[in-house]
Amino acid sequence: MTRTILELHALQTVPPSCLNRDDTGTPKTAMYGGVLRARVSSQAWKRATRRAFHDLLDPTELGVRTRKVAELLADRIRRLDDTIEQTEAWSLAAETVQVATGSKIDTPKRNAGKEGPEPAPESKYLLFLSAHQLDGLAELAVKGRDDIKAFFKDKAAKDQAKQIANTRHSVDIALFGRMVADGAEINVDAAAQVAHAISVHRVENESDYYTAVDDYKTRETDDLGAGMIGTVEFNSATLYRYAAVDVDLLRRNLGAGLREDQPITEPVRRAVEAFLRGFITSLPTGKINTFGNHTLPDAVLVKLRTSRPINFVATFEEPCRAEPETGGHLRQACERLASYIPELEGAYGLVDDGPSWLLRVGSNTQALSGLGAEVSLAELVNAVGGEIARRQGGA
Repeated sequence: MTRTILELHALQTVPPSCLNRDDTGTPKTAMYGGVLRARVSSQAWKRATRRAFHDLLDPTELGVRTRKVAELLADRIRRLDDTIEQTEAWSLAAETVQVATGSKIDTPKRNAGKEGPEPAPESKYLLFLSAHQLDGLAELAVKGRDDIKAFFKDKAAKDQAKQIANTRHSVDIALFGRMVADGAEINVDAAAQVAHAISVHRVENESDYYTAVDDYKTRETDDLGAGMIGTVEFNSATLYRYAAVDVDLLRRNLGAGLREDQPITEPVRRAVEAFLRGFITSLPTGKINTFGNHTLPDAVLVKLRTSRPINFVATFEEPCRAEPETGGHLRQACERLASYIPELEGAYGLVDDGPSWLLRVGSNTQALSGLGAEVSLAELVNAVGGEIARRQGGA
């Protein structure tokens, strides 16, 4: 069966930075090819991509992932009926969410025994619901306001709650999936796969020793020592980033569309275009104020396949060892990819698997020329979106 698989391959150089750190504050790393590499976890870049969606999509097309889902739903309930008091809205929301998702909603234990007003109940784990699902559940809760527990004893009402939670998924849920431990029937398989970004070369984490000056100290009355002393670890790297989207699964996840008046291809195209822009231009914000490492990828190769996704990271199993006078790690990484991709695709009969587009910047990426039609970001997004729409049966 012919598939539609979208692949993104990016090379991005970041200066001294700490994009993604572990529990000790150290930049994350991984052993690959027998040497230590810089690493940015897939979770960190997916989070950055989801945050980018807020500038690219309408809020009605997005979801919210939170433990405070009862509080969030209660706000919608009170907007529908302002005669409902806050505590009653919390109770209605908690019961509705519990029926719809299977997740137990209760008062957080961290507040047990504390004085003051009781806080809103919370889920025991993060729940990911779309704006449309929250709106639908709020309407259902108001409908059963008189006796919410008795209301949901009716099988039709209970089934309706589950149906609301499992239809009209937002773009971010459709792309990145949803796992509900107590309600497997409303789980959503992720259409997008994002790899951990790793450096194409060996890295060594470094430590920055810094001091902060106390502005109010005076030479006459105070010692001259620093007001604060600390260290922060960092590294710099040329990263290989990879992601793939199963467009057919994305279409199934989105269903018939977020708006009834749209052709089915429109939300799929918009989701793909948002993912392209969001993934390519986003950046995890770890220690961003300390390092100001606001870079963009030097090269992005996008492919549409009809078989299966392919990650080209194996070309960097032997780490790049470029010297500054030969163009640094970026140039060698591009030369490696330019040689490896045709060899791999030729060996597996994938040369004509689908169209490719290339966004590149500077002479160090010259070796990649010929791997795809060279485009700007705007041209890339429009071309891929149009091809996706055509394949999915739209204009």
